[in-house]
Amino acid sequence: MKPPAPPKNNIASRAGIGMTSARTRERLVQRLRDQGIVNAAVLDQIRNVPRHLFVDEALATRAYEDTALPIGHGQTISQPFVVARMTEAMIEAGTPGKVLEIGTGCGYQTAVMSPLVRFVYSIERIGALQERARQRLRELNISNVHLRHGDGFQGWSGHAPYDAILMAAAPLAIPDVLFQQLAPGGRLIAPVGPEGRQQLVRITRRVDERRGDEFHKETLGLVSFVPLLKGLN
Repeated sequence: MKPPAPPKNNIASRAGIGMTSARTRERLVQRLRDQGIVNAAVLDQIRNVPRHLFVDEALATRAYEDTALPIGHGQTISQPFVVARMTEAMIEAGTPGKVLEIGTGCGYQTAVMSPLVRFVYSIERIGALQERARQRLRELNISNVHLRHGDGFQGWSGHAPYDAILMAAAPLAIPDVLFQQLAPGGRLIAPVGPEGRQQLVRITRRVDERRGDEFHKETLGLVSFVPLLKGLN
């Protein structure tokens, strides 16, 4: 399947200096390669997306460390390796047309995957974070992302079914409604489990003429995410 043309943006003009420079970013990309990330398009996005714009100014010098960082409201920006691994797992079998993201956060994961898919529909329960993400994505001229202040446990039925669903917060068990919103052949990437014992999984929906829906589960490794919470804030 031919990938969609990347949306026009001004990411390249936000290169940064010093601890946010191209050389610093290249060291991060090499570290991800060493850890097993092989998709060139994903690595390009890690290199090009200005992660320092998605964290508080006081933490900008740490933006290209391979670590999660606080973004306020009890939330974090995910570790670059995890962002790359989830994105790679999502596009491995082909380019998704529509992606549902549960947990926009600061918008970094959204920005990384946006050129690799046709549309992103992203839900965030914390209104202040959603507005911050909206501002950053607008500054970078990323135009194929639709944001919603909503409860991730409900998904976003209005645009279902989705070719991929990516969860950036960990439920104890994946809500059934998200399986219902996953298209046949679609992939759901999610951290699942209690704090300290979370597994990153990829679940692929397969439709058999005789047996009906089947969901094939793969475990991709141990991760640490904030929990998926209900309600709005």
